[in-house]
Amino acid sequence: MKQTITIEYCPKCGWMLRAAYMAQELLTTFTEEVYGVLLQPSEVSGCYSIRVNEQEIFDRKTAGRFPEVKELKQLVRDVVNPNKSLGHSDKK
Repeated sequence: MKQTITIEYCPKCGWMLRAAYMAQELLTTFTEEVYGVLLQPSEVSGCYSIRVNEQEIFDRKTAGRFPEVKELKQLVRDVVNPNKSLGHSDKK
């Protein structure tokens, strides 16, 4: 079954473009594995979190930063298809 990725972002902070860019990267990398990426405006100020189905894989407040795209792809891969090679984005 294909997974749905949700990127919840704070629209008041102007993070929609960042969320859209990350969604594009994830959709390009995980075409076969994901059903789609949902961009969800948060009602909580400063929120930027990423979930695969209901499993949170990244939270900006917890991490104290935004995810790097390479890191995000690794986190998503570990949930949706652990055997998938990410090529140059893989850990060495």
